[in-house]
Amino acid sequence: MTNEAENARLSPPADLQLENRFKQYIMKYDALMEDLRLVRELQLPQCYIAAGYIRNYIWDELHGYQRRERHNDIDVVYYDASEQSKERDEGLEQALIQATGNGKWSVKNQARMHIKSGDRPYRSTADALSRWPETATAVGARLNGNDSLELCCPHGLIDLFGMVVRRSPLFMDTTYYIGRVKGKGWQEQWPLLTIIEQ
Repeated sequence: MTNEAENARLSPPADLQLENRFKQYIMKYDALMEDLRLVRELQLPQCYIAAGYIRNYIWDELHGYQRRERHNDIDVVYYDASEQSKERDEGLEQALIQATGNGKWSVKNQARMHIKSGDRPYRSTADALSRWPETATAVGARLNGNDSLELCCPHGLIDLFGMVVRRSPLFMDTTYYIGRVKGKGWQEQWPLLTIIEQ
């Protein structure tokens, strides 16, 4: 099975209404769109901006907040089994930092991240995201060559837009998940969230 086929297999049937809404939110966020253009120039395989940068922005929008930049990292994820060195990722991070003056960039090749997580090797970016702790965090976006947005959301968008924090069904460490969610203080920052502690 090819990586692109694996991506498709791990993505649930699209809820077009939520997908279109998600894309509309991203397209009106000029800074995020500029970051997506910059990441596209890296020409990395299966490459997306993902996780808190996007998740927190959507939660802010749903709460009616002004953009607060409440993300610690700009997470760039990609999948390249042919070159898995940490040094490559660090070089890419430095290139992005120098291009933007923003020190929040984090670049991680998901072909090697299973080692940190104690999982079997991941088969694709979507496979890796599907095993992240929360379903609402496992969201990514990229710009293709036609300036159209493409999404990587292996658990769909219902939890993200429903403001539900839920453990991913493929993330088995419930204790870690609960500790992580409490430590992030999300309920205090976004009081409309529903947090499921199981």
